[in-house]
Amino acid sequence: MADPRIYLSTQPLLPIGNPSAAFSPAALSARDRTSFAEVLSKAENKVSFSQHAIARMQSRNLDLSAQDLGKLDDTVEKMAQKGAKESLIYLNDIALVVSVTNKTVITAMDGASAKENIFTNIDSAAIL
Repeated sequence: MADPRIYLSTQPLLPIGNPSAAFSPAALSARDRTSFAEVLSKAENKVSFSQHAIARMQSRNLDLSAQDLGKLDDTVEKMAQKGAKESLIYLNDIALVVSVTNKTVITAMDGASAKENIFTNIDSAAIL
């Protein structure tokens, strides 16, 4: 009967060639080096979308371009600096209710649907 045990090598896997040069900080160009704090700050500034908002946008065929998302990020950041907590942002005929505190879009609707609704529990608004 064959031995059912599995043996793993304790040797680390290294890249072919000179491994010390491949992982040295000098091997990375200045543009390739990004500190963890920089990566984290970029990730923190992005607005996310709740599952509800994603479902609403899909069901209403609402799309935001990369440029629109950039505007949304900038607007939410400015609103946060002014102390806003829950905001209505009207962008390209799309009404977005945003939790500025959490940087999350709570819900979204097109302009026609927005005209039929009353927005409550918001403390600020932006029209872009």
